[in-house]
Amino acid sequence: MSSSMETLYQQVILDHAKNPQGSGLVDLDGSHLGSESHQVNPTCGDEVTMRVQFAESADGTTVVERISWEGQGCSISQASLSVLTELVTGKDIATSEHIAATFRELMGSRGKGLDEAREDELGDAAAFTGVSQFPARVKCAMLGWVALRDTFARSGLLTSDDPTAVPATPHHA
Repeated sequence: MSSSMETLYQQVILDHAKNPQGSGLVDLDGSHLGSESHQVNPTCGDEVTMRVQFAESADGTTVVERISWEGQGCSISQASLSVLTELVTGKDIATSEHIAATFRELMGSRGKGLDEAREDELGDAAAFTGVSQFPARVKCAMLGWVALRDTFARSGLLTSDDPTAVPATPHHA
C-alpha cells in the first residue's frame, strides 16, 4: 500500500472516530422487530451496546431500519462502528450479512486487502485494510460487527450459522 493511500485511510478512520454515525442509544420501537447486543473485547476493554431496529420494506423484505450504539474504546473500534452504521442502515439482512462477511474477509487479509470490486463494496470500511496487519487491532475493528451479527441472531434473522460464510450479493429488481 502506498504511503498516500495509508494516509488517506488513516484520515477516514480518524474522521469516523471524531464524528461517529449512530452514536447514542435510541430506544427500540416496540411495534417493530428489534434487538440489542452488548459486546466486550476482553483483550483491551473496548465495549459496545448496539440496538438495531428492523422494518419491513415494500417488497416484504426485512431491512435494518436504524442502528444506534454506545461504546467506549479506541478510535479503531469507534470508527468501525460508525462505518458499519453507514454501510448497513437501510440494507436487507442478506446484503448486511454479505457486507459483514466481506469485512471479516478483509480483516483476515493481513494487510493485503481484497480485490478492487470487493473493496468498493466496503466503501469507507476498506480503510481498515491497514488495521488487518495487526491481529490485536482486528478484534477492535470487529467488535461492532460481532454485535450486529448477535442482533440478527437474537431476532431470528440469520441466514447462516457460519460467521465465515460469504453470502452471495443479493440482487434486487
